Amino acid sequence: MSFDLVLFGGTGDLTWRKLMPALFQAFRHGKLPEGGRILAVARDERSDEAYREFIREKFTGVDEAKQPTDQEFAAFAQLLHYRRMDLSKPEHYQGLKRWIESPTSEEGRSGSRADTVVLFLATSPYLFPVICSQLGAAGLNGPHVRVVLEKPLGHDLVSAQEINRIVRASFREEQALRIDHYLGKPAVQNLMALRFGNALFEPLWRRESIANIQITIAESIGVGTRGDFYDQTGALRDMIQNHALQLLTMIAMEPPSTSDADAIRDEKLKVLRSLRPFTPETVMRDVVRGQYKAGTVDGKKVPSYLEEAKVPANSTCETFVALRTEVQSWRWAGVPFYLRTGKRLAARDAQIVVNFREVPHPIFSGTRQANKLVINLQPEDGLELHLLAAKGGGPSSNGAEVLSPVSLDLDFDKAFPSERVGAYERLLMDAITGRLNLFVRSDEQEQAWRWVEPVLDAWKADTIGPRGYVAGSWGPAAASALVARDGNVWAEEQ
Repeated sequence: MSFDLVLFGGTGDLTWRKLMPALFQAFRHGKLPEGGRILAVARDERSDEAYREFIREKFTGVDEAKQPTDQEFAAFAQLLHYRRMDLSKPEHYQGLKRWIESPTSEEGRSGSRADTVVLFLATSPYLFPVICSQLGAAGLNGPHVRVVLEKPLGHDLVSAQEINRIVRASFREEQALRIDHYLGKPAVQNLMALRFGNALFEPLWRRESIANIQITIAESIGVGTRGDFYDQTGALRDMIQNHALQLLTMIAMEPPSTSDADAIRDEKLKVLRSLRPFTPETVMRDVVRGQYKAGTVDGKKVPSYLEEAKVPANSTCETFVALRTEVQSWRWAGVPFYLRTGKRLAARDAQIVVNFREVPHPIFSGTRQANKLVINLQPEDGLELHLLAAKGGGPSSNGAEVLSPVSLDLDFDKAFPSERVGAYERLLMDAITGRLNLFVRSDEQEQAWRWVEPVLDAWKADTIGPRGYVAGSWGPAAASALVARDGNVWAEEQ
């Protein structure tokens, strides 16, 4: 299957930092279909060779194990092409159409058109409407074309609906792929396999056995040079509305009837519609927002958020959010779901922790720690099942057997050393081959915005602002109090 992959924003940060390394890894692994071309488009003028040299220089900044040899890059570079485009000019889209429809024999397909065209919008989201409108007007929306939209998709529900309206005017729903790179992580894919490919956990995956579920996406870095962008976004929009909610839906969804993309996404949508809605009163009670102050991370002093470049001196933007919610269904009634994300926290860590209930009648001495399942997303992917086992040293002085914590660990890198692919590599290959399971449907995206909007509205009326927390900590003390109210603690405190 031949393909053309067009990267709008071809010289931007996302393209050279994430997409090109992922495409190279797919090329190295032999997963890129034959007869493919990768076209980068941007505003400045440069030749194919100049662009290839630009990407080669950027590759020096990726992990050493993922850097191409000179021979590998020379072969990969033959796929790369560049075209100058002013995204506001219709004639430039006509030129792009001619390039796509008339490949030369020197480009590897003997003049034949690609079977699939993928248009990846790696640009600022405010450009999405104009790009999609121009693509439709130029006829670059045929049945063999797919458009990939990178987050954030809108700033609120109204803007998200407007983007979707314009996209739908040119592309069918199955042609519009809303990408969330967290869904491409191996541990997330294995969450589906864990639940629906094995008989072990599904009977326990309900309120009778599970006490609470925690989803944490923690970053140790600050906003860096993105202060102006981040200050208009904040942690709720940047991480909770998309990444964290998508993880929650995969944890809480009912078993789909098939592995078909829409069967899966139908069940995820049901979860989003079942989330307990926020009111101004419950926002005050169940949501904690914070902003990092100066502190120490990895032994180095770091500035406060307000001291970061391009951040307004009086900003009330949140860099941390912790919240409590429930899924109002028979399966999950009464089970608290805790979501947490933040910058300048104690560690770079993303995980889902499923805390099971304690046994109803303990008969052993020693630790009374409940079982838990930990799904690690970063820095490494894997699963940990925490159990209790007898030490084997004989009973205690009162004759009772003593139990101690043990864990069963699955490290995906070790279990599947030759099969590992990164999140963007997986999602780019899915976009090319038309597998939609890991992309977000428009009704999911809009429902997620609908759920977080009461929180944003309540914050607008709040004159107190975010709580401060020291960089290098796990956030405001109120986040610990949030879970302690239910008699629980965060995973790092267990």
